[in-house]
This record gives sequence, C-alpha cells and structure tokens, in this order.
Amino acid sequence: MARDTTDSSPIEGLDDLVAHMAAGNKPKDQWRIGTEHEKFPFYVDGNAPVPYEGPRGIKALLDGMQKTLGWEPIMDAGNIIGLVEPTGQGAISLEPGGQFELSGAPLETIHQTCREGNAHLAQLREIAEPLGIRFLGLGGSPKWSLAQTPRMPKSRYDIMTAYMPKVGRHGLDMMYRTCTIQVNLDFSSEADMRRKMQVSLRLQPLSTALFANSPFTEGRPNGLKSWRGEIWRDTDNQRSGLLPFCFSPDFGFADYVEWALDVPMYFVIRDGRYHDCTHVTFRQFMDGALRNSVPDGLPTMGDWANHLSTLFPDVRLKRFLEMRGADGGPWRRICALPAFWVGLLYDDEALDAADALTRSWTYEDVLAMRDAVPAQGIDMPFGSGTLRDVAREVLAISRLGLKNRRRLNRDGYDESTFLSTLDEVVARGTTSADEMLTAYHTRWGGSIEPAFMEYAY
Repeated sequence: MARDTTDSSPIEGLDDLVAHMAAGNKPKDQWRIGTEHEKFPFYVDGNAPVPYEGPRGIKALLDGMQKTLGWEPIMDAGNIIGLVEPTGQGAISLEPGGQFELSGAPLETIHQTCREGNAHLAQLREIAEPLGIRFLGLGGSPKWSLAQTPRMPKSRYDIMTAYMPKVGRHGLDMMYRTCTIQVNLDFSSEADMRRKMQVSLRLQPLSTALFANSPFTEGRPNGLKSWRGEIWRDTDNQRSGLLPFCFSPDFGFADYVEWALDVPMYFVIRDGRYHDCTHVTFRQFMDGALRNSVPDGLPTMGDWANHLSTLFPDVRLKRFLEMRGADGGPWRRICALPAFWVGLLYDDEALDAADALTRSWTYEDVLAMRDAVPAQGIDMPFGSGTLRDVAREVLAISRLGLKNRRRLNRDGYDESTFLSTLDEVVARGTTSADEMLTAYHTRWGGSIEPAFMEYAY
C-alpha cells in the first residue's frame, strides 16, 4: 500500500464498517485487474544491498523516477517514500528492506498488465542503470542477513519492526527479506465475494507451489522451495494465514469485519504523525481505548481502511480481493500470476469448475497443503497423486476462463498465452526454485552469485 488513508469521516457503528467493504461491489463490466510486484534492488558491483541514503541510494532512485514520471511524491517525516500517479492510476512504494514495488493501475486485460510492467521496468532501468543498480526477481533475499539489509525511513515500518518479534518468529524476515507478486480482483456482490474468497483460499497453496522461488537464505540452500511460504507460517498468526470462518457456507462481509475488529492495530495517523497502537484492537479503539492517549482519539473510516491494510491473510478482503500466496519472480511471472487468477475467477464457467473441483476440500485439507508446500512444492502428495496433478487440472480451468473472456491483443492472441510459464512448470515437474537448486549444485558451482545475473530485471 503506497499511501495510508486519512479519511476523517466518523464511524457510527459496525454497519459502517460492513458498508465500507460492500461498497466494493461492482457490475462485471467494471471489474478490473490490479497487479502488484516487488523486487530487490542491488548494486551490480558486488551484489550488495542498496541503502536509502546516498547519491546512489533508494532516495536518489525515487527522485529520478519522480522527475521521469511526474508523479506526486509521497512523503513521511521529510523523506520521499513513494510516488503516486495523480489520478490514482498506480503507485510506487517501498517495502521495509527497500524492496521496490509497483502497485499497478486497475486495468481491463492481462495484455495491458504486461505492457504496464514492461513500461515500469524500462523506466526503472533508465534511472537505475547509471546508479549501478539492478533488481532481483526472487521471493526471498538470497544473500544478505537481516543485519545487512537496509531499513527504509517509513513510520509504519518502525512500529511494525518493534512489534513483530513479539508475535511470531519470522515477522522481520517477512518485512525485510521477502518479495511477492499479487493481483487484486473485484466482485459483484457478497455472494460473489464469498465464492471467490473460498475458491482462492483453497487454491492459494497451489499458487505458492507453482510460483515457489525462494530456495536460498544467506548464501546457501535453506531446504525449502518457498522460504517466503514458510515465513508466513509463523509471522503474526492473529492477522495472517488461513481463516477458518471464511470456509463457512454463509460467510459474508460482517464475518470478516468481526474478525478484523479483534486483531491488534498497528497505528493511527493524526496530523501526519503515526501513533503506535499495537496494544489495542480496533474493537477496543471503537470502545474508547485511545480517547485520552491519541489526539482526536475516536476512530474514523480512514483508520478502518488503514487497519484493513495491516491484515495479512492468504486472501485479503478490502473493497476487492488480494491474492497473496505467490513468491516474487522474473518478468514472465508478473504476467502469469494475474492471468492464473483472472482465468479462474472472472469467468462464470471457469469459476463453477474451480468451485466444483475444490468444494470438498476442508479447512484442514487446505491447512495441511499450506504447511507442506514450502518444502515439497508441487511434489506434495495430494489425493491419489500429487499437487502437480491438481495444478494440471487447475491450469486447464484457468485457460478455459481466459479463452472465454476473449480479450485479444493486436495479433489476435487471447490472455491464455500468459499461462505458458506455468504450463512449463507442470510439464517439467520443476519450479523456478528446483531449477535454481539444480544450477547451484552444478553450473553455479555452489554459489548463489549467478542468481543476481540470471534473475535480474
């Protein structure tokens, strides 16, 4: 999230919180695709991390991007921490360790998403190459320790950094040493949201397996295919993971609101200042817990929107659904991830098929899958076969959905072409993580340094 919200509208009651989410309902012809992708900046000389300050640092990179794009700078205590397109059509932001993120504009097709990604990377290279900076497309930082990883001057991250070690083993690794590709998708009604939420929760571990791309930590294999997936198993389980109540046949907006109300807050913003609120839940905030300790200490709709952005379930519900299971990856994955989910969720025939395929999977089934895929990936036993067999079926459904959409490019190709990189994973039986591990033990000669060349943007 590039910019925190400052909407000062008062909250009158729980109905306002439910209505805030329900306001995301859109007719199908207004559904859009919002793709976000993160990457690790590094200096070509020595494959070293890039600090915020300095003539060749992250700040210089953002200043250069601001001059190139003409986008509005996002400031925090005098520091530039991001950029936003003036009409809201996209933003650039920083993750805690300097991971550079594009939050894409809401677009109609995957073809447009791919063009957007190409344009962003071209603009980024134009500014970064004279600074000796490139970007690494992996799901986990493969070389630098937590102590070696830079820290960005962003107030909300200061609060999170102090809080994370209190609530899980891997929170700081999640913040500073992971990258993702995710897609944000719309729904038409509460019932449509429910079905999309349930199908995508069941299939999120499959996404983690297919996009597994983080097999190294601090210069050596970590025994996993998705270190990032393992990190999310113990980051802050009060606000993350698989949500059992979402599997209920009558799950709705109000259920998510009730859960979110009892999750500890991170902060509220008053007069541009972030106040640490990790000691109270949003429900306690609504009951007056901050009335005497924070200026204007009654909750606003901006506080609620910000709180929703600090919840990290595998599929996050706001005024749209966020698919959060995939590792960051090389350029082709930027297009493949949204194509995978759009094919499954934006066509009625495909959504029916995906629902039918997964309907019998219980919360316990999906949790077991989620626990196993970081180490086993698509080789995980499932049913009478493996997750690779499931992936073959799911990709066929996604391809059906993309073909049914008939969104063609200028050469007459539909969006299903963007699934080719995932077809290769299933056909070969090897993920990006598997291929890197093979390279590490053979042609890379036991070094992860070649990854900085082969997986760089």
